[in-house]
Amino acid sequence: MIGVIVLFPKIEEAKGIRNLLVRNGIDVIATCTTGAQAIVAAEGVDDGVIICGYKYSDMQYMELRDYLPETIEMLLVASKTHFPDCNTSEVVCLSMPIKSYDLLNTVNLLMEGVARNRKKRKEQPKVRTDSEKAVIESAKLALMEQNGMTEAEAHKYLQKRSMDSGMNLVETAHAILDLF
Repeated sequence: MIGVIVLFPKIEEAKGIRNLLVRNGIDVIATCTTGAQAIVAAEGVDDGVIICGYKYSDMQYMELRDYLPETIEMLLVASKTHFPDCNTSEVVCLSMPIKSYDLLNTVNLLMEGVARNRKKRKEQPKVRTDSEKAVIESAKLALMEQNGMTEAEAHKYLQKRSMDSGMNLVETAHAILDLF
C-alpha cells in the first residue's frame, strides 16, 4: 500500500485536504501539523506521498525533504510567491488557491509513479553478499559430489527446491548443507 501523509501548519487545512482525498478513495495514513510528526509517520511507510505546505512550526519543506526517504514523493501546495524557491526536481508544486480536481489528479499521478518505482525495485535482481554466494556455491558443490550433478543441474535443483518450499535460494542452500 502507498501511504499518503497530509502536513499543514493549520489542522483545519490538513483535515480539509484529508477529507477531500478520503472522499475520493485515497487512504490517508496521517494528518500532521509539524514536520516531526510527518517524519514519524513516514517511518512506518515504505512508499508514499506527502502533501504539504511551505512552512511548519518546526521546519520548512526542504528540510523535511532531506529527512524523508527517496521512496516518498513530496507534493508542495504553496502560494505562487514561493514557487521560485521550489524549482527542484525532488518536489512537485501546486499553487494556491488549489482546485480539488488538480489536487486529486496530481496525487493520483504521484501514486502511480511511486507504484511504478516500487515495481522496478522489486524486479531488480537481488544483490547477494559474498557469504551468501559462498553458501550457494557450497551447496552446489555438495550436490555435485553426492549426486553426480553438473553445476547447471545443481543450480537448477537448488532453484526448484527453493520455489517448491517458498524459501529463498540462500535458505534452501543452508537446508541442503545441513542434510550433508
